[in-house]
Amino acid sequence: MKRFFKVIVFFGGLVAVWQALCVARIWSPVLVPSPANVGRYLWGAVLDGTLGGAVVVTLKRLLLGYAAGLVIGLPLGLLTARFNLLNDTLGLLALGLQTLPSVCWVPLALLWFGQTEMAMLFVVVMGTLWSVIIATDNGVRNISPIFVRAAKTMGSRGLHTWLKVILPAALPFIVGGMKQGWAFAWRSLMAAEIYVTILSGFGLGSLLNDGRELNAMDQVIGIMLVLLFIGLIADKILFSPWERFLRRRWGTAI
Repeated sequence: MKRFFKVIVFFGGLVAVWQALCVARIWSPVLVPSPANVGRYLWGAVLDGTLGGAVVVTLKRLLLGYAAGLVIGLPLGLLTARFNLLNDTLGLLALGLQTLPSVCWVPLALLWFGQTEMAMLFVVVMGTLWSVIIATDNGVRNISPIFVRAAKTMGSRGLHTWLKVILPAALPFIVGGMKQGWAFAWRSLMAAEIYVTILSGFGLGSLLNDGRELNAMDQVIGIMLVLLFIGLIADKILFSPWERFLRRRWGTAI
């Protein structure tokens, strides 16, 4: 509760400074709207259902693509760590494609799938997949070999060793890769929603692009704040519990 109060005070102070600078006309209100104008836009978008519908559409696309990236990436990462041939081929490919900006997948998705939900899914999966593969591979390769040797002396073999020894020991690296994959998935989806127009569902990226086209900075900043808020909530719900559990499990919690 005390920590929550500190966060509220911090962000409240930022909003107060922002409002004071707007009142002092440090910059043009057309370029940087006041917090009151941004709040009015968000409240209006909530009342007419625009914001809620966009959030649902975006989260649906994000969760589906992210889940698909995990389902594909985790086994491939384990296989890459297990076989040197895959490490020299798929591992090198993943390392190269991870550095590719997310927006680069959008033209390819449009050419392959057109203005469809499949194009959105493809871009999100590509944003997630390579980080998960690399993190899983690094996690397996960086665990202490003593764990595996000790397990083998107690009779562990094959799949049992991978599921009961190697995978749990690599979890800190894997969770870190999943967190990074989530961030890349967000970026990929925003790029896709800005450039791909699907009449059946307008997401937050579409609202962001509409604000740019209409020169409505209150809408642009409002949607950016919503994206920031969703990102923080997702981190607290999806990843922070895992990280706290792993720190307690491995005795690194302060």
